[in-house]
Amino acid sequence: MSDKNEEKNDALEEKKYKDEKLEKESQVTLDENGQNHKIHLITIVGEIEGHENAGNQSKVTKYELLLPQLASIEDSRDIDGVLLLLNTMGGDVEAGLAIAEMVSSLSKPTVSLVLGGSHSIGVPIAVSTDYSFIVPTGTMVIHPVRMNGMVIGVPQTFNYFRDVQNRITGFVCSHCRISKERYEELMMETEVLTKDVGSVLEGQETVNEGIICEIGGISQAVAKLHELIEENKNCIKR
Repeated sequence: MSDKNEEKNDALEEKKYKDEKLEKESQVTLDENGQNHKIHLITIVGEIEGHENAGNQSKVTKYELLLPQLASIEDSRDIDGVLLLLNTMGGDVEAGLAIAEMVSSLSKPTVSLVLGGSHSIGVPIAVSTDYSFIVPTGTMVIHPVRMNGMVIGVPQTFNYFRDVQNRITGFVCSHCRISKERYEELMMETEVLTKDVGSVLEGQETVNEGIICEIGGISQAVAKLHELIEENKNCIKR
């Protein structure tokens, strides 16, 4: 009887841990799929927070919490793949690129799903996975890099902006099918956004432009990740 009680208590503790992790970090491990695959779910929501706090009223993704978690996933024998759910307005450029680089360097299969939007620096994160989906009503905003606060009007400032933009453009174009020339065209469009330059692309348009792989929802994203996990396991066996 005591063994059964211990098992029950362990199960309750495990559930409590998962619930707390989901509430605090928007992360959970999916392992009840019948395929013996453990999928780690990560959500990128609201504003991607950098070195400064975004504010108490903002929904944020904290990169300083996410980077260690991604490192832990890479080193874990229990996690088979990673699913990223994105609904972000963008945010800190350096933090967003750091997340994108970490995701793209994972050896485990990864799939992203854009829900709502993946704007600005959210674009590199969305394309950093092995395969990407977007729902039909999802959107992506592509625009040049911007900076808040005081800007010193000297050539060095312009060169810095240009270098940062080239890093973003280079990453995006190396992780999806869109060309550098076409991406810069969309980025510098002047007739779409009323108070800014750039483009707003809806679900199918992102696929047509070669940024996102496919239109789909959660069922397609999970199924694709299971497929990639199986392929990865077969390659390891060989």
